[in-house]
Amino acid sequence: MDIRTLIKEEVLAQRAYGVESAAFPVKLDANENPLAMPEELRGCFSAALASIPLNRYPDAGSPALAARFAQAFGVGRDQVMIGSGSDELIQMLCTAVARSGAEAMIPVPTFAMYRISAQNAGLTVAAIPLDGAFDLDLAAMRERVAARPPALTFLAWPNNPTGNCFSRERIEAILAEWPGIVVVDEAYFHFSGRTFLPDLNRHENLVILRTLSKVGFAAMRVGFLIGPPALVHELDKVRLPYNFNAMSQAAAGFYLDHEETFLAQAEEIRRWRDELFAEMMTIPGIRPRPTDANFIFFDCDFAADRVYTRLKERGVLIKNFNAPGTMRNFMRVTVGTREENRRFIEALKDIIA
Repeated sequence: MDIRTLIKEEVLAQRAYGVESAAFPVKLDANENPLAMPEELRGCFSAALASIPLNRYPDAGSPALAARFAQAFGVGRDQVMIGSGSDELIQMLCTAVARSGAEAMIPVPTFAMYRISAQNAGLTVAAIPLDGAFDLDLAAMRERVAARPPALTFLAWPNNPTGNCFSRERIEAILAEWPGIVVVDEAYFHFSGRTFLPDLNRHENLVILRTLSKVGFAAMRVGFLIGPPALVHELDKVRLPYNFNAMSQAAAGFYLDHEETFLAQAEEIRRWRDELFAEMMTIPGIRPRPTDANFIFFDCDFAADRVYTRLKERGVLIKNFNAPGTMRNFMRVTVGTREENRRFIEALKDIIA
């Protein structure tokens, strides 16, 4: 039997999301927080995890935790859903709206899981290239909407991999004009400081995503969806009964208990980001793009594939986006510690010398 005859065409046509499996001394490819949990908090965190009854299911739907974060976000409890990272919440959204012929709109380049989740759910994907400044091409998006209104539009803010925040005015126009759900993914809010949370009650089609993955809890997979109560109510039917494990629930609560410590780490990373950006600006043939995130998107006058490979040979892993067209010779480097950033810069200079 050919197993492929049983698989959906949308799945057969895809490539799996690629993650570099090898270990590297300097890992700057995944937009993680480079700082470990402070030593003074580790004992408390271990105790919190040790108290979890592993023989019992976690709280279904995480109601107590959702109420705490709703208060932190300044919204109602019925406006918050917690998932196993933003990825699961993206998947829920796609599953819920995947009627026959439904479409999801994404600007490109952007976070790969929007396309993957939409296609896996059976949605058609309308990929609209960004303009020359890596901002939303509102005219092209409007043209597509006029021909075929999307059920979902995903907007990463700041965008990954380009690092910039799309024009607020263009997003507001989309929220005002689009008939479908508009998802503003604020995964990098802790580094941009910009949010659409105050706009939730003005737009009944607005959904916001947040995560703790970028501020020290990537291993725990904590994601938040904040949106209209009616939508959260329907998504709760799509959510698996025990989708968010007990250890991650404890970790998310621990984050709130000690949020100031993790926000201080984010502030330090922003300083290192500015230092790294300034250093990259001094390297001939390297062009970093202004960023609102914890990474820097840059292109170069050199063969990106060669630079990427030579960096790996020196123990430095970044993300290679090199592709024909607008992405030619583009790469992305996560902001690391000062020592990691120094090793990246030294290796980069040595390679292109």
